[in-house]
Amino acid sequence: MKENQVFELGQNKRLLGILMVIPMVLLVPFTAMQFTNEVNWTLFDFVVAGVLLLSVGLALELVLRKVKTIKLRMMIGLALLVAFLLVWAELAVGIFGSPFAGN
Repeated sequence: MKENQVFELGQNKRLLGILMVIPMVLLVPFTAMQFTNEVNWTLFDFVVAGVLLLSVGLALELVLRKVKTIKLRMMIGLALLVAFLLVWAELAVGIFGSPFAGN
């Protein structure tokens, strides 16, 4: 196996890991819905959460593949994480009062 092929396998494993984590994260509210009425997600909620998680995961993968310096990777990754958390919180409880706010 060539060195380049090993590098590609490592990247594909990371991408596969990202794709495997998303359903596991979505299993948390699904499982909670089985035990309590306080968690009440619809199919649309799961789709939106899945798309949001997938887009952030793929964006992080793109950053890891294309950005070479560790410092810049960390800064972009942190910015993506903060943006993700702000969007998630807005959709969940409406911290900014936008039309997309939950509850």
